[in-house]
Amino acid sequence: MTDCFEIDNAYNYLINLEVAPDTNQGFLEMKRLVLLLICVLGAHHTFAQTRAVTETGDEVILYDDGTWQYQNNDDIEEMVIPINPKLFKKDKSSTFLLKSNKIKIGFWLNSKEWSFKKSNGDSATEYELQLKKEDLRALILTEKAEIPLQSLRLIAIQNAKNAAPDIQIEEEEYRNVNGLNVLLLKMNGTIQGIKFTYYGYYYSGPKGTVQFLTYSYQNLMDKYLINCEKLLNGLVEID
Repeated sequence: MTDCFEIDNAYNYLINLEVAPDTNQGFLEMKRLVLLLICVLGAHHTFAQTRAVTETGDEVILYDDGTWQYQNNDDIEEMVIPINPKLFKKDKSSTFLLKSNKIKIGFWLNSKEWSFKKSNGDSATEYELQLKKEDLRALILTEKAEIPLQSLRLIAIQNAKNAAPDIQIEEEEYRNVNGLNVLLLKMNGTIQGIKFTYYGYYYSGPKGTVQFLTYSYQNLMDKYLINCEKLLNGLVEID
């Protein structure tokens, strides 16, 4: 059974992580919050059935299958996440297939619009992307373990609240993307006075787990939504 201090130490490491190439302070803070969400993946293997206390003081029960719930079920609102009936497909302009080196997942993108590089930071972050000459970034995080989507959602939201207490879910729904059942989450929050928006897909299956996240300043995100959709809808399983 893992000591809670191990999780705390990992959490503190991510908070203080230096992400070298990004000199823009706003994007550095936004990226650090995305890296906090890696705790969903890194801590998943270590949970045994036990009680724990989150950084915000909430008591939770951790189960050995990777799921968890609040000690007091009244603390969390039950909600039905809608299913979008539309079938989402990769955009015709997305002709370059970026492949994960860890799992059998790929990402079709338009290389004329997006630049990308392998991440030099946390091991769960495979790629960093940027819409060329624009203030829209993306991260691709992968993990070999399969994690229930509902668990992935709950832990991601809780971790986001730990970093940005005013975090709000603006939109969420299940989508069929190239035959994959994914969860879309759009979250708004503030870190050190910077208002940001995350818009991304969460997927997990027998081939592994993916967090495919775009992010930008809150006042700019609406104009970038089409770019986000085109990029995110390139998510595919590969042989």
